[in-house]
Formats: sequence, C-alpha cells, structure tokens
Amino acid sequence: MSAVAEAVSDAAVITRRNLRKILRVPDVLVFTTLSPIMFVLLFAYVFGGAIGTQDTGVGYREFLIAGVFTQTVVFGSTFTGYSLAEDLQKGIIDRFRSLPMSTSSVVVGRTVSDIGINVVSLFVMSVTGLIVGWRIRTSVLEAVAAYVLILLFAFAISWIMAAVALTVRTPEVVNNASFIVIFPLTFCANTFVSTSTLPGPLETFANWNPVSSVTQAARELFGNVDPDAPVPDAWPMQHPEVYTLIWVVIILVVFVPLSIRLYQRAASR
Repeated sequence: MSAVAEAVSDAAVITRRNLRKILRVPDVLVFTTLSPIMFVLLFAYVFGGAIGTQDTGVGYREFLIAGVFTQTVVFGSTFTGYSLAEDLQKGIIDRFRSLPMSTSSVVVGRTVSDIGINVVSLFVMSVTGLIVGWRIRTSVLEAVAAYVLILLFAFAISWIMAAVALTVRTPEVVNNASFIVIFPLTFCANTFVSTSTLPGPLETFANWNPVSSVTQAARELFGNVDPDAPVPDAWPMQHPEVYTLIWVVIILVVFVPLSIRLYQRAASR
C-alpha cells in the first residue's frame, strides 16, 4: 500500500473514532445544535422586529438565515481546536504516537469528522429556519452549492483552529483565543445587517471580510436577495463565490502543512 493510501486509511480510522466519541457523549451534539436554534429564534423574533427589512431588500428572516449558518459553522470550528487540545492534554496523542500510523492522520481525521457536526448543525438550522419563515427560492443544485460552500469554509477554518490548538495546547486557552478573534469577525460582517449600515471603515472591512462573502454567496444561491437591491462596490461582494473559494484555498495551503508540522512537533515531545 502506498504512503498516500495508508495516510487516507489512517485518517478514515481517526474520523470514525471521533464520530463514535460524539455518539458516546451525546451532550456535545445536543448543545452544538441548541446554540444555532437559539440564534435563529433570538434574531428572528427578538431583534427581527427592530431591524426589519432596512437595507436588506427582503424579509429579515430570509436575510438572517445565511448569516446564522455562517456564524454557527465558524464558531463550530473551535470544537476542532478544543478537541485536539483535549487529546493532547489527556495523553491520547502519546498513544497514537506508539501506533504504526501516518502522522498527518490525527489532524486530518479531526477536521474531517467535524464536517459531520457541521452537517447536523446546518440541518437543524435549516429546519428551524423553515419553521420561522425562511425559504429556498432557487434550484436544488444552487441550494446544495450554498451548503457545500459553507462547509468548505468551515473546513478551512477548522485547520486554523487545529494550528491554534497545537500551539497553545490547552482547551481553555483555545476557547478564549478563538472567541477573541471569531466573535468580532462574524459580527463585523453582513451576517445580521447589511454592510451599508456600518460606518465607513467598518463597512470596508466587512465587505472584504471572508465571512461576508460566504454569507453573501449563500444568500444568492438560496435566492434570499432582492435582485433590484444595490450591490456594494467592493469586488468580494460582487463575486462572493470566487472570493470565498480564494480564501478557502489560501487557508488550506497555509494551515494544512503548518498544522501537520506542529502536530509532528507536539507528538515528538
């Protein structure tokens, strides 16, 4: 068996291990799915009346859902870092080191298995969104493309969180460090309000924020934008799918080898 085939096989084993761990600790899955439900209900019923349709071009609940999708999967990527740091802290990585397995399989298996959590979260949020009035107004293929784009972006962010975890090595620090960065990144975007409502410098930042491009691409693919609404002058908002894919490629090219190298260094200690 070639080295690549062995690495893929080992990563598949680690992926199954991580998914089984979630099934054995269902509390993780329950609280992971409750959070996006709360966000949908909170913004739809509590803030939705105040924000209304101002500068969105469509009903706020339809405008909202793509933003909640994006924010949830980005926040969910912290689970990758937390779980990896927890394995390091508990010595599980030392057990893996003693096995004849690819050194990259642990990190690859961790990031791939977390796609499963994001799929469950997106399904739960979609059902909740349909209940509160969200609708997909495009074709099935376009809707699938929106989900795939969101999952690809989440997968890329998971590799950043893996690198953070392998650098700081404690779950608590991973959570705190991630929150400091992710919280402003997901709110200083078009996730919950149009970027045109933001003051000048923040509007510019939000228009070039990849979180905004993922959200905008999902809205367009779901058909949740008004075709007559003005499009921001910023290039990322005019080509959100392309801009998102550029960011996904850049993140993966940088952080996949970096995370694997950091894991090899951590496992050799």
